[in-house]
Amino acid sequence: MSPTPSSAFTRVGLAATLLLPAAFLGACSFIGGDSCDGTAAELKRLAAQPLLDAAPAHAAEPTNYRGVGVSTACDDDSPGEPWLHADRVYAYPGKAADVIAYYTRTAAAAGWRSEPNPPDAAPATVIGACWTKTEQGRHLLLNVDFNTDVYSPPPKVGNGIAYEVSVGSTADGGGGEEASCWQ
Repeated sequence: MSPTPSSAFTRVGLAATLLLPAAFLGACSFIGGDSCDGTAAELKRLAAQPLLDAAPAHAAEPTNYRGVGVSTACDDDSPGEPWLHADRVYAYPGKAADVIAYYTRTAAAAGWRSEPNPPDAAPATVIGACWTKTEQGRHLLLNVDFNTDVYSPPPKVGNGIAYEVSVGSTADGGGGEEASCWQ
């Protein structure tokens, strides 16, 4: 039994309705030329950044993140160059100020330059610190961020704090607006 013309038309219309948005999304990425294709080597290089494994004494992986280590990603879901980053989450039994002081010393010793907080930021709203460095012609950002409550699952730290260390760069390695510490 062959489908009636109206049911065949309905099936074709349904298929087009389901597939058309996916085709447009793919075309946007193709037309824009901004994608994560070919970034694996740079992600591997970011993951090998020494400051991702450097941490203050007594810092450790959160209990529910053991064995995760450094994770990498390429974000290409916004206008402009895709953002490549390598991240690591730590639990620390002390204060955020101690973590920032540790990374300030360690980053400076490794050639990173501190970026001052934006002039309009109130001290209570600052939830991390940021440094920049140019390495092999690539503009890099090092961030220490304490806003880990958005993680799923949230890091389990017991009687301490959680923080993330991240090293990132645009896919083209430039120092454009998207590569600034305080956007």
